[in-house]
Amino acid sequence: MAEQPAKASFKKIFKTLIWPRKKLLFLGLFLIVVNRGAGLILPGSSKFLVDEVIANEDYGMLRLLLIVVTAALIVQSVSSFFLTQLLSVEAQQLIARLRSQIQEHVMYLPTRFFDSEKSGTLVARIMNDVEGVRNLVGTGLVQLIGGVLTAIVSLFILLHINAVLTAYVLGPLILFGIISLFAFKKIRPIFRKRQVINADVTGRLTETLNGVRVIKGFNAEQQEVRTFAEGVDRLFRNIRKSLIATSLVTSSSTLLLGLASVGIMGIGGYMIMGGTLTVGDFLAFILYLGFMIAPIVQMSNIGTQITDAIAGLDRVEELLAQRRETDNPGRTATLSSITGHLQFDQVEFGYEAGQPVLHGISFSAPPGSVTALVGSSGSGKTTIASLAASFLEPDAGRITIDGHDLSTIKFDNYRQYLGVVLQDDFLFEGTIRENILFPRPEASEVQLMHAVKSAHVHEFADRFEKGLETVIGERGVKLSGGQRQRLAIARAILADPRILILDEATSNLDMESESFIQDSLQQLMQGRTTIVIAHRLSTIRHADQILVVERGHIVERGKHDELLALQGRYYDLYNYQARI
Repeated sequence: MAEQPAKASFKKIFKTLIWPRKKLLFLGLFLIVVNRGAGLILPGSSKFLVDEVIANEDYGMLRLLLIVVTAALIVQSVSSFFLTQLLSVEAQQLIARLRSQIQEHVMYLPTRFFDSEKSGTLVARIMNDVEGVRNLVGTGLVQLIGGVLTAIVSLFILLHINAVLTAYVLGPLILFGIISLFAFKKIRPIFRKRQVINADVTGRLTETLNGVRVIKGFNAEQQEVRTFAEGVDRLFRNIRKSLIATSLVTSSSTLLLGLASVGIMGIGGYMIMGGTLTVGDFLAFILYLGFMIAPIVQMSNIGTQITDAIAGLDRVEELLAQRRETDNPGRTATLSSITGHLQFDQVEFGYEAGQPVLHGISFSAPPGSVTALVGSSGSGKTTIASLAASFLEPDAGRITIDGHDLSTIKFDNYRQYLGVVLQDDFLFEGTIRENILFPRPEASEVQLMHAVKSAHVHEFADRFEKGLETVIGERGVKLSGGQRQRLAIARAILADPRILILDEATSNLDMESESFIQDSLQQLMQGRTTIVIAHRLSTIRHADQILVVERGHIVERGKHDELLALQGRYYDLYNYQARI
């Protein structure tokens, strides 16, 4: 049975988001009671004005009445200002905290989670799905409660003025309430689906903008335009569904309240002409009726917003329900230091159940040794490196570091000894200096310059007007492939790891750049346990051991000369490259 997605029940939302801010909300309720109470002065004074002041031509009472009404309006305005400031600011602060909390949670999710999620989609979920919180903790919820209180008080006043007119009004209002509840029940899944579509469309747009050079290179602009237009159309169709439900609420309120107004005009006019209702009572009834109906109509709009907010929090709850890699109760061990003896013992792994990628992988990488992984594309080399880096966890078998089972060691403890240079290493938008300092922001200028010179970064950085302060653009777009790779290697040199993973570390280097950096890589690997993945077999001639991986199996192992003497798979690969 498929696992049901996590849902943010109102009980849970109340407990985690609303109740911790009870003092603030109670203050908000007090302000809104004062605000609505001051607002009720005007309709009451209208009856007094018509039936008492004007009828008796009492000018002194008129002045007093005007002063009271003006004071009530001032109280209403001031309380409204502080209410909005108080709750709106708190809502925005909570949104900021929630975004930080979700981003922190996402950062600690397993690497496999990101293999199946679009980064743009995650960005949309982190930034957009919490927006509705302002309607729960902000003015929305307080206005909803305040509207209910105002409607109840107004109802009792209306009953006191004339019970017959009030009874006539209640029928359409009850029917309107039933329609609204039905509509909100239908709207919530629509809003939930809308946020999924919006995240997908945003994610695709992010990918399109990041890959604009590939798109232009294949003349695929129109293809991306159509894809985005289809996503926008899906979003439109979803919005159209929700508009049908909301328009049902709006139109029903217009019709039912309109019919109620017609009835009040007829019944009220009949009573006034019959002498059972004064003009002042009728005027006060109309005004108080407005005070009762306005919150009810407003509550339908606020109800839509709160429904949207809860749908967004459903998605947030789904994300927070994902198990973080740090939540593994079996990972409690820490190592104060390591020598770097890495060992695989009958390791098996598959990205999907029943489809293994690695079969019984076993090898030992002694401290300070260089282990090279070679083989055809898709053979499992990168998977082995990812397991060694703890990005993935084996389905069977063991990986040990200095004899300690890697699956029992805390991730942050192990990874502090790890350095990684990937085939398409990620660079952040910023300066060359900032990217090199990324693993050790506290590094000294001497340490930084050592890494810069060792990786021959100065060879191209000095050509820029601002040197190391040059901004390299998103993903290092202003640098060549070889320059990006050297910058990534400098970053690894600065990290000074005990275990080094090099995934095609020289793949993007031209012959001149490669000759510059090979000596630096040898210095970097000296005394460190290194796992090297290389298609250029000439770069691993001096590796301590070479593992030839095919279809998830190690089919050959040995040094360069030994494997050539076997005239097996490695021999074929080496001779093939030599002919190219």
